[in-house]
Amino acid sequence: MSPLNRRRLLTGTALAAVAATAPRPAWAGVGALNVADGFAGVTALGQNGTTGGAGGQAVTVATAAALADYVGRKEPYVISVSGRIQTGDEMLTVVANKTIVGVGSTAEITGGGLQLGSTTRPGNNVIIRNLRFTNASDDSISVTNSAHHVWIDHCDLSDGYDGLLDVKRNSDYVTVSWNHFHHHSKAALLGHSDTYTSDKGKLRVTYHHNFFDGTDQRHPRVRFGEPVHVYNNYYRGNSLYGVASTMDAGVVVEGNYFENVAHPVLSGYDKSGPGRVVERNNIYAGSGAPETLGAVVEPRTYYSYSVDDPASVPRLVTAGAGVGRVQGVA
Repeated sequence: MSPLNRRRLLTGTALAAVAATAPRPAWAGVGALNVADGFAGVTALGQNGTTGGAGGQAVTVATAAALADYVGRKEPYVISVSGRIQTGDEMLTVVANKTIVGVGSTAEITGGGLQLGSTTRPGNNVIIRNLRFTNASDDSISVTNSAHHVWIDHCDLSDGYDGLLDVKRNSDYVTVSWNHFHHHSKAALLGHSDTYTSDKGKLRVTYHHNFFDGTDQRHPRVRFGEPVHVYNNYYRGNSLYGVASTMDAGVVVEGNYFENVAHPVLSGYDKSGPGRVVERNNIYAGSGAPETLGAVVEPRTYYSYSVDDPASVPRLVTAGAGVGRVQGVA
């Protein structure tokens, strides 16, 4: 964010009026039903799973000014977003140890997006849940600049300018779960570019129980990352492709349901060289055949998990993905 726009956001008394210190909500810790799983739950890089702002002060925000201020503070915070926040066309930088969660089913960030990490301020240990993102001028959520241990869960993302949810530039240990992606072309990029080879050995991401609902591409589109674990997602009417593994990435695709997807799984895409793909126990309803190539490091090397019957995925995911469905969120 430019200094001028930041000054505009923090002008006047609005910040004090809308950011109220509140008792710590019951869901703010990492409880039995609120634990980051997949790669975000792995102990690595000095971080014991992903806990966000647990242990920090709980606040409620209702304006862009308050949101920009609290996500950029160095201390841990649990930040509840109330109502619809118009951020202009800015990406708000989120720094380490934050939980950002929507209140009820109407919390929304529109116009801009959230960028986790900058070149000088890490965006590690961040949780984003139960938020709607619309009309972003760039990405809706960007996990970048070596951010690690990030959990993005039960969000609704649509109608932005670029990607709905990008993970790139040496980021690692991320889980994307139970989100609804719709009314957009580019859903979930993983890996900055074909020439950004420093992503090798990083970009370990889990995607599970997401609803890729009519989005065209990038579910995800992977460069270099291994292992990338894509399981129990529901793909419906994705016109270009479902999953694409490129640039020697290693992707495990299992237990997903592909409905009317002509190219459900690709090895290589456009000008990007082929990546490795292992697929197993997926359902391809009215869809083409998957492409597979080579061997991939097993996700169980890092964490344990169970896979739902892929035949149940459309029912489970349409009932559970998106906002307003997280137990314990007021």
